[in-house]
Amino acid sequence: MAEQQRPGRGGRGGRRGGRGGFGSTVLLGLAAGTAAAVAGNQAWVSIDDRGSGDSAFAANLAGGGDLTAPPVTATALVLLATWGVVLVSRGRARRAVAVLGLVAALAVLGLAVAAWVTRPGEVSDDLRTLDLDTGRTLWAHVGVLAGLAAVASSVLAVLRVPSWPEMGRRYDAPAASADAAVATAAAGVPAEEQSSIDLWKALDEGRDPTAEPADPAD
Repeated sequence: MAEQQRPGRGGRGGRRGGRGGFGSTVLLGLAAGTAAAVAGNQAWVSIDDRGSGDSAFAANLAGGGDLTAPPVTATALVLLATWGVVLVSRGRARRAVAVLGLVAALAVLGLAVAAWVTRPGEVSDDLRTLDLDTGRTLWAHVGVLAGLAAVASSVLAVLRVPSWPEMGRRYDAPAASADAAVATAAAGVPAEEQSSIDLWKALDEGRDPTAEPADPAD
């Protein structure tokens, strides 16, 4: 008997795992997108003047923004927008947005890796008249790691999104509810089977929701 009950418990655990996968994947995607967006606005290049006193002048010359990675921030914001749409969409549209999110995540990772590789050299070339050494800050590493996490969560989203819970129909546009109410009254559904909103819609339109449907033969 005990062996017969184990599959049942496993099934319930599997359902919980599916919902847990939804929450953890979304949280990972949002955290990765946010981290990438923040990191892109920070300095990715460190400047060492080796005691020459040129670092302050170099920072002013670079203008601060030249040490950051703006493309990473821009694509990370697109990625965050796709996660928002995934949460409120359904069906094939949801899967399509998840794929778009994966494309954005790949762009975040690609741009982060490119900035990690090239930005120190670019800044060094811009400040070649000064006796400076350039390197990478912690934010450069955070940006690349965030890109990796973004790709991982987006891949999971594309694979699992068909099994994720969807937002209820009650959040649809009011026009859809009005059309449904008219169709229900036209079909002659008894009043006790109509929702309260259908009844109010019928009264508002001057119809008697309790009236029997007209016989087409008459």
